[in-house]
Amino acid sequence: MIHGYIPPHRFLPYLSWTEISALPDRENTVVVLPVGAIEQHGPHLPCSVDSVISSGVIGKALEKLPAEIRAFGMAPITYGKSDEHLHFPGTMTLTGPTLLATIIELGESVYRAGFRKFLMPNGHGGQPQVLEMAAREMRLRHGDFLVIPYHVSRLPNASGKYVSDEEKRLAMHAGHSETALMMALAPDTVHMERAVANIPPPFPSKILSADGRPACAWTARDFGPSGIIGDPLGATREQGLHILDTLSDSWVTAITDIFRMQWLVREEQSWGYGHQTGHIQAAL
Repeated sequence: MIHGYIPPHRFLPYLSWTEISALPDRENTVVVLPVGAIEQHGPHLPCSVDSVISSGVIGKALEKLPAEIRAFGMAPITYGKSDEHLHFPGTMTLTGPTLLATIIELGESVYRAGFRKFLMPNGHGGQPQVLEMAAREMRLRHGDFLVIPYHVSRLPNASGKYVSDEEKRLAMHAGHSETALMMALAPDTVHMERAVANIPPPFPSKILSADGRPACAWTARDFGPSGIIGDPLGATREQGLHILDTLSDSWVTAITDIFRMQWLVREEQSWGYGHQTGHIQAAL
C-alpha cells in the first residue's frame, strides 16, 4: 500500500473525508509532508535516497509518537528540484517554480481541510529555499497557519559519533551518514563494493566560507565523475540504525512541541501572491 514507511494508523490519505471532517482538534493536529528527491547518489546508493530518508525517519517518528499527540503523515513528495545533479542518469527533477507551486497547492489543501499546523521535513539539500518561499507565501495568505519547513537530518542525532571531522566540514552528498541511514532503511539497495571516497577541496576564501564549503554555485559534476561528495567507506548498518533511532526520537519531540505550541495569530487581511489588497500598518 502507498503508506510506505508511515504507520497506517497515522496515514492521512487512509481516512475518508467524513472521518477527516470529524477529527477532534484539527487546528492543533500536525500534518506532516515528507519532501524528498530522486537524484543520483553515487554508484553505491539508489537515486531514491532523499525520499527514502525523509519518509523513513518521519515514519519511524510517527510510529513512536504517543497516542495522545495528534499527527498524521501525508504521502511524500518524492520528486524535487535536483538540477545540480542533471549530469547523471537517473536524476529526475522538477523546476523550482513547479515545486513551489506543488508545495503551496498541497498546503492550501491542508488548510482547506481545517488543519492549521503543517510540517515539511525535507531530505534534499538543493531545495530548502523553495520550501521556505512556499511557507512564507502560505503564512502571508493565512494568519493562523503554522508552516514549518526543516531539513530532516538537522535535528540532534548520533551521526557525529561516526563521521570524521573532514566529513563534517566538507561532505555534502552520498557520504557517511546518508549511506548508513540507507543501510538501516533499505539495505538491499546499498552496494558498498562500489563506494568511493571523494572529499571536495575547501573553498579558497575563508572570509566567504569559514568551514570550507562552497560559497559559489556548484553542480555535483564539478567535484568529479562519481557523484559522491563525501566519504561513505566506513558506514555500517549498525551505525545507521543508531542514527535512525536517535534522529526519529528528536522528531518525536519536535512533533510533540508543534502539537502543543500556540503561535501568533494575525487577524489582518493578507497580502498573499495575487492578492491586490491587504493590511497596511498605521503609525501607533
